[in-house]
Amino acid sequence: MINSLPPGLILLIGAFLVPFLPGRVRSLFMLALPLLGIWQLTQLGHGDYGAMSLFGFQLVHFNVDKLSLVFGYIFYIAAFIGIVYALHKDDRLEETAALAYVGAAIGATFAGDFITLFVYWELTAITSVFIVWAGRSPRAYKAGQRYLIIQVTSGVLLAAGAIVRANETGSITFENIGLDSPGGLLILLAFGIKAAFPLLHNWLQDSYPEASETGTVFLSAFTTKLAVYALARGFAGTEELIWIGVTMTAFPIFYAVIENDLRRVLVYSLNNQVGFMVAGVGIGTELALNGAAAHAFAHILYKALLLMSVGAVLLRTGTAKGSELGGLYKTMPWTLGFCVVGSASISAFPLFSGFVTKTMILAAAAEQGLVIPYLILLFASAGVFHHSGIKIPFFTFFAHDSGKRPAEAPLNMLIAMGLAAALCIGIGVYPAPLYALLPFPVEYDPYTLSHVVTDLQLLLFSALAFAVLQRTGLYPPELRSTVLDFDWFYRRAAVSVCRTITQWLSEGLAGIYSDFSSVIKNIITTAFRLHGPDGIMARTNAVGGSVAIIIVLLTLFMLVFYMQV
Repeated sequence: MINSLPPGLILLIGAFLVPFLPGRVRSLFMLALPLLGIWQLTQLGHGDYGAMSLFGFQLVHFNVDKLSLVFGYIFYIAAFIGIVYALHKDDRLEETAALAYVGAAIGATFAGDFITLFVYWELTAITSVFIVWAGRSPRAYKAGQRYLIIQVTSGVLLAAGAIVRANETGSITFENIGLDSPGGLLILLAFGIKAAFPLLHNWLQDSYPEASETGTVFLSAFTTKLAVYALARGFAGTEELIWIGVTMTAFPIFYAVIENDLRRVLVYSLNNQVGFMVAGVGIGTELALNGAAAHAFAHILYKALLLMSVGAVLLRTGTAKGSELGGLYKTMPWTLGFCVVGSASISAFPLFSGFVTKTMILAAAAEQGLVIPYLILLFASAGVFHHSGIKIPFFTFFAHDSGKRPAEAPLNMLIAMGLAAALCIGIGVYPAPLYALLPFPVEYDPYTLSHVVTDLQLLLFSALAFAVLQRTGLYPPELRSTVLDFDWFYRRAAVSVCRTITQWLSEGLAGIYSDFSSVIKNIITTAFRLHGPDGIMARTNAVGGSVAIIIVLLTLFMLVFYMQV
């Protein structure tokens, strides 16, 4: 019975039941749902399910293959860890929205046609915005509104592209698309918004840090990785994605270095890491696609771990600003330890998950002779260690002593961080189980002398650069500040332009109304002057004389008429 249900529907159904369950029962119920979903995936064979014909088009309710399965497994794992992390809270809005959001993302991952994909695609937007709003602050409400507009726009573009493609090909099957048609371009743009392509990326920094400490963990895992999956399914081997991807890896580094809000730092590093995946999809070889899928798997875990550690600090101290933190290692040693594991993983230290996944993409670029993209990816690898591997744990737990002595994170948070940390280390030490899940056979050994030496050289160089800049005072200090990014154009400039246009229109309409009112007033005044009680057209003599003339004329007309008869 359960095998006939589309993956993700278990969570969607469960989400509607969550508000009606009491506390402990609700927690156990929520924990059971992703475990049940994982079991369902293990029972599904490869192929199409629920195929049917509609208006001459072939619908495939869900499709199962190795690419969709690897993303399905990690989405369920992330959901389970996120639920454990949030057990200390009693927020039914966030819990319901989070389950529905995860279910929609998984449903989209297994969608076999564009109609099904569109439904789940928009459902991820609608459900995730409630997670942002669960931050329950004025900033969260405003950010959520902007977030919803951008995400719905992505869905509209997807629908438009699917319609155009259906007219071009006569098919709505979700398969390799390419950029040979307008439909493909529209669909790529739709995917690019959710993947946070350059200039389309700031909805991440705008919205994710405004959610609660638990909501941000859920948000970080699904939307952008769903987009990576969609790109791998529809645009594998598209050369343009190589350059988009390497750009994504490079530019966030500079913003992350100067950003004071540590959650925004991690969101910028999310841009950076998704860039590696996009570049891997663009390269399009089996090694590169395996690397993109594997890196998405690992990234969800270590990014969640870093956000969970910063979230625990936010819960205990009330702030995630680097300028307001420091010295927390004294009272939050477990959180520090888990944060270091996440930092080592995202920095691709040997024996940690990022090393065995990121190096696959670098090796794929080298194999194809992509010199410039390879060098940019190397630079980005060193940069991510700089801002996420060093900056996050250093300014949070060491640096200057803030004087704060908060209690250690709640037990459920520590357990969630421990699960994520164990997986980060386990994948790094023994990557074979992950490699077995990947779309293509893996003939890649990450622990070669060249891979290890090259990676350690990059990391040591980055650490040395940080130390020198810190000692010389050249490293940007953690100060209260506002970082201007592309979102300035729609958060500030666009608002000012709209206000100016509105003012011009109101002034113009006011002038037109004033002129129109004057004309009407003159007409009424003239009519009243002529036809009013004292008007010339209402004088008694004139009216009486006119009546007498009319009577005489009528009498003469009647006499002439009867005489003729």
